[in-house]
Amino acid sequence: MKLNARFGIDVLALLAGGFLAVTAVALPLEAAGWVAFGVFTGLAVLGALGAVLAGRLSARIGHGVLGLVGLWSLIAALVFTSPALLFADALAVVLVALVDLTVHELSTERVVHQLEVREPAPVA
Repeated sequence: MKLNARFGIDVLALLAGGFLAVTAVALPLEAAGWVAFGVFTGLAVLGALGAVLAGRLSARIGHGVLGLVGLWSLIAALVFTSPALLFADALAVVLVALVDLTVHELSTERVVHQLEVREPAPVA
């Protein structure tokens, strides 16, 4: 079974967003800001790569939005000093990843339900 790159990027974004939500609450503000900057940089690059390399339009849009949210969040992590903003940015990444996963699964389910299973012809 082959893992879809879209699924992998979205799950990685979900995990990173959850990690950053905990980091924003648990670490001191300066340390949390630098950790967030690093993780958001990785997410921005991963989203941009996913958008460029994706074959489907919906995957390009989903990863493009993930890249833009990551880009905004890494800038916000450096410019603004607020744990609430870091937490909100982490939740925004989680939300974008969940929406993209949902769109992916709905399109996959639609294709699977459109397949028609036929009985094999009787052998004479």
